[in-house]
Amino acid sequence: MSALQLKDTSAAFKGKRVLGPLSLSVGKGEKIALVGGSGAGKSTLIRLLYQHAQGRVALVPQDLGLVQSLSVFHNIFMGRLNEHPTWYNLATLVKPFQRERNDIGPWLEKLGMTEKQWTAVASLSGGQRQRVAVARALYSHAPVLLADEPVSALDGPLAHTVMGLLTDSFETSVIALHDVQLALKYCNRIVGIAEGQIALDEARERLTETDILQLY
Repeated sequence: MSALQLKDTSAAFKGKRVLGPLSLSVGKGEKIALVGGSGAGKSTLIRLLYQHAQGRVALVPQDLGLVQSLSVFHNIFMGRLNEHPTWYNLATLVKPFQRERNDIGPWLEKLGMTEKQWTAVASLSGGQRQRVAVARALYSHAPVLLADEPVSALDGPLAHTVMGLLTDSFETSVIALHDVQLALKYCNRIVGIAEGQIALDEARERLTETDILQLY
């Protein structure tokens, strides 16, 4: 059963085709790494999958999509805005309910962000902002994750922490990555993109780093 699917899909920018036509089926339970050089089309493919998704999907876009003037807590809370009526969301903006504090607190602890809970996102470093976007996705409790370079601003240990949380917390995931070692460690299927086309699609155990690096 497919959790996400594209069939003969293309994308263009300023009249020039930048991706496809291509087809991609993401099976329920798969952890897919999208790999390839800069400009290959990974971000465009993530956006297309999100646009064509049916059901609840958590998204970590490359630009993170955070509200800079709001606190870390409130940016994370936005991951479940659609679960509450407007009055509840507005009340949370003024004085968060204890239930949300209890739900969000553990994710902040796991990501090493507890002390930044009430800090405005605008004052955070790039790596901290990235972790806020990851926490928002984790808090959403969606079954499917689409993430575009979610660990690009994190150092080794933190990158492993975040990748472990993401792949353990979502039943199905498609994650665009530059780091080949992370792709092979945390994902069970590798899809390589080159010049807007799928140039590689294999199970992790059939590939080596050398096989993937040929795409860069």
